Amino acid sequence: MRTQNWLITGVSTGLGRAFAQAALAAGHTVVGTVRTEEDRRAHEALAPERAHGRLLDVTDHDAVARVVEEAEGTVGPLDVVLANAGYGLEGTFEETTMDEVRRQFEVNVFGAMATLRAALPRMRARRRGHLMAVTSMAGLMTVPGMSAYCGSKHALEGVLDSLGKEVAQFGIHVTAIEPGSFRTDWAGRSMTRAERTVDDYDELFEPLRERRLKASGNQLGDPVKAGEAVVRIASEERPPAHLVLGSDALRLIGEARTAVDEEIRAWEDLARTTDFPEGAQL
Repeated sequence: MRTQNWLITGVSTGLGRAFAQAALAAGHTVVGTVRTEEDRRAHEALAPERAHGRLLDVTDHDAVARVVEEAEGTVGPLDVVLANAGYGLEGTFEETTMDEVRRQFEVNVFGAMATLRAALPRMRARRRGHLMAVTSMAGLMTVPGMSAYCGSKHALEGVLDSLGKEVAQFGIHVTAIEPGSFRTDWAGRSMTRAERTVDDYDELFEPLRERRLKASGNQLGDPVKAGEAVVRIASEERPPAHLVLGSDALRLIGEARTAVDEEIRAWEDLARTTDFPEGAQL
């Protein structure tokens, strides 16, 4: 396996750190973005010759472009760009403010898009490269009490799926990484929580919140193994467009897709009644 140059956003903790550690362990070079000087030093200490830290807020799209350009100029052509930076927002649809929703999309969707867009022109010119982004199993299924988070991940799934079809002609691969529950701080201190304001949701929502908090630190998924899986597909000639990580994600996504398929079939006769008889099929 040839060595690669990676850029990964959000490597200070959680899966982002696991992805960076796995890539470095495989002999690759990793430019990792973080939010603090302390986290930058910690990343670079992982492999002083091959780990390069950069301070970045992914919602500053001009800064994203500068970091990618600088990485290409100093480290070399980027083979893999992984938009990992993101966070969870817990709250029912009615209780989550529009400012909270906008912030969720700014980071989880637009920050990821800015990262991939910044890398794409050079990859296109080279006719090779691998663009990845972490969505979530919540990009292919939903849970109550996290409408903004699920919405952001569904949006990113759509972007990646369409992007992959656009750039395949240039030899560029696109992968959506869809983790289940992993043993990180995502459901603990890293989770942002909307203020509870409507008692009517207590019976539904409070048990879900309690279960999530109790599971934090004891999740099924091993971040180290997730990192190894992501590094593996980066060396595949035909990597997947969708990489589901974790047996819980496999189960929950499967159940969600089955439910949608069954409902479509149940109402397909009504769907057909809306056609013009002479209309053109796409």
